[in-house]
This record gives sequence, C-alpha cells and structure tokens, in this order.
Amino acid sequence: MSASIPDHLSQTIQSKESLHIINSRIDEIATNQGRFISFEGTEGVGKTTAIEQLCTRLDDNNIAYLRTREPGGSPFAERLRAILLDPATDINDDTELLLLFAARSDHMQEVILPALQSGTWVICDRFTDSTIAYQGFGRAYGDVVVLAKIESLIEQFVPQLPELTLWLDLPVLEGMARANKRSAADRFEQQATEFFTWVHQGFSTLAIQHPERIRRIDASGSADEVSQRIWQSVQEKFKLGLL
Repeated sequence: MSASIPDHLSQTIQSKESLHIINSRIDEIATNQGRFISFEGTEGVGKTTAIEQLCTRLDDNNIAYLRTREPGGSPFAERLRAILLDPATDINDDTELLLLFAARSDHMQEVILPALQSGTWVICDRFTDSTIAYQGFGRAYGDVVVLAKIESLIEQFVPQLPELTLWLDLPVLEGMARANKRSAADRFEQQATEFFTWVHQGFSTLAIQHPERIRRIDASGSADEVSQRIWQSVQEKFKLGLL
C-alpha cells in the first residue's frame, strides 16, 4: 500500500517548486535584460583598462554587450568627436556644449537605445556626467545658470540615463601624471590642473546628488584590484549571481 502525501504537505512542496521556478525565471530575465553602465572620471584614472576587464567578465558569463564611448559612438558622433578633441579647434563654451549634445543625440538614437531594446548591455566610456563635470564645473566653475542649461539639454535629448555609473576616483595630480605618460594630449587633456580640480569637484558633487546610480570606485591599486571593486558593484546593483 503506497503512502499518500498529505494535502497540506503537497501544497507546500508545490509552492516551493513554483517559487524556485519563479526565482530562476527572475534570474534569467535579470541576466538577459539590457543594462546601461557608464564609466566616469578625470584624466588618467584607468577607465580604458577597467572597461576592458569588465567586458572580459561579461564575456565569461555569456552576457552580450556593446562597448561604446562619448563623445562619439556612432559614425556621425565620431566626426564631431574629432572636432571636439582637436587642439586646433577654437570654439566658445556654448558651441562646445551643443556639439557634445548633437553627438550624444545621434549616439543615443542610433546606437544605445537599439542595443538596450535588443537586450544587449551597453558599456559607455563617459556620458552626461562628464558633460556636467567638464563643461559645468571645469569650464563654468559650477555656475548654476550653466548647470541648469546642461540639465535642460539632458531632459530634452537624453531619454535614457545609465542605470549604473562607475566613477573611478583618483587624486587629480596622480591621474594627470598617468595621463602625461600617454600619447599627445587632446584638447581637453591640455587643460590646466585647476580645470581638472573643478572637474573632480563636479564628479564628487554628482556622486552625492545621485547615490542610487553613481558608485565611487577607488581607482588606486592594481588594475585587478580596481576590476574586482567594479565587478562587485555591478553584481550588487543588478543582483547577479555570476562568476
């Protein structure tokens, strides 16, 4: 004679099985959903290496991603990038700001939004926070009128902000010393220490204003140490149980 499972135990088992299936499905959706991550920081903080190592982690976990950058990221935006970074370019601050947003608008519509809508993660080297820090603080010393102008442009032309912004933080002089060891400086890299001190203040202010989105990453130490800090932040933000 076979023993039957009491109804209340059978319901409990079924409930646990259903919960397991639901949790598995949630994990699958979280992994397959397109995520938008930006990297920020002053010059020489190691963004390029950090992005490469994050992309390697995503590859290891079979997560499809698109690596892009600003200014640039689309054919038209890359043409504007060349103008913006050329040391020979002589334009006023408003023109610079509008060129940045023209490039961003094209990048957003042609590259970022289609990727996110297809379930692809977007890993972007700089985004709107750089504009606030560089143009709003570096150029304008935190002037409230200029900051309001930038915020207005973001509201009008940026329909999707990053879900996670990784701010690689390093003392300004240390970052500049690193940057000086690289190839010839572009139009922004040629700025004086005071400029980058203001830029750093801009990033610090943004991190305080948006703690739910911006994670400060200590950029000192080895590349592997920084990479581990970044991966931990990514997993915590998106609740991923990955390698």
